[in-house]
Amino acid sequence: MIISILMGISVAFFGFVLQTSIAGVNRKIIGRVQKRYGPKWYQEFLDIFKLLSKRSVTHGWIFDFGVIMALGGIIATAMFMPITNDLMAFPGFDNFFIFVYLIAVGMLGMAMSASGSGNPLASIGVMRALTTMLAYEIPFMIIVLTIIKLTGHSSLSEIAMFQQTAVAGLEFSGTWFMIALPVGFAVAFLSLMGMLGKKPFETYIAPAEIASGPMVEYGGKQLGMLFIMHEITVFIEVSLFVHLFLGGAENIWIFLIKYFLVYTSVNLISNVNGRFKIDQVVVFFYKWPLLFAVMQAFVAIYLGWVI
Repeated sequence: MIISILMGISVAFFGFVLQTSIAGVNRKIIGRVQKRYGPKWYQEFLDIFKLLSKRSVTHGWIFDFGVIMALGGIIATAMFMPITNDLMAFPGFDNFFIFVYLIAVGMLGMAMSASGSGNPLASIGVMRALTTMLAYEIPFMIIVLTIIKLTGHSSLSEIAMFQQTAVAGLEFSGTWFMIALPVGFAVAFLSLMGMLGKKPFETYIAPAEIASGPMVEYGGKQLGMLFIMHEITVFIEVSLFVHLFLGGAENIWIFLIKYFLVYTSVNLISNVNGRFKIDQVVVFFYKWPLLFAVMQAFVAIYLGWVI
């Protein structure tokens, strides 16, 4: 058990280093696309370490405890994430619903802390974040439940293995769900953009509108901890997408390539979009993505039409 816990902490640390590095590389890529030089790829690390070295202002124990709860919840969630088919800290505990439950702890801590700051702009950001989450989670869950129904597994590693290995009697086994469920893949990709807070769904942060949303009152060590939380959260969400729709990874190099391509694609699309208003976000997800998610589930489960 001690070895598993240490390995789980190593997975969370790996996720932080990986995502922070790739985020820095993406800042450089976006800079070049926009005909700028862009910051150094390790600038994200410098920003976080600089914040952790500074003093911070407190707004009470709820404000402080919420930050610790948020970071702890996200680290605990990342500990269960499989990297490859064989590289995981807790074999058999990579159930999709474990991630759904645990990641909510981190989000609840963030919401509790931001609301405890007493700043109305932070409360507005929290309300927008929860509203956005309610919008993209429903179509995403419909697609994931469809995958669970088709594979008979809710384990991420089992779902990944299903996409890698052909099974007698199942024509779509051995095929990535990106290909087998193309409409569902498109819905999940839009939902992923909402999860990552990318344009046009970055309404809850809304730079220059509500002073960066829930994080308006944070600075110093607390802001540095939330940046670490954010990087690990992105690692969890992108990794989920890789395992569910891109067949997971047989080795670490394949995982890194798939991870980089998914995150970079989201960033490139984000940087050519404007930003929706909060009501537009909800209407959008409850209109086309939800409709297409239900259609994909019906066609795949009841009609058996899977590519």
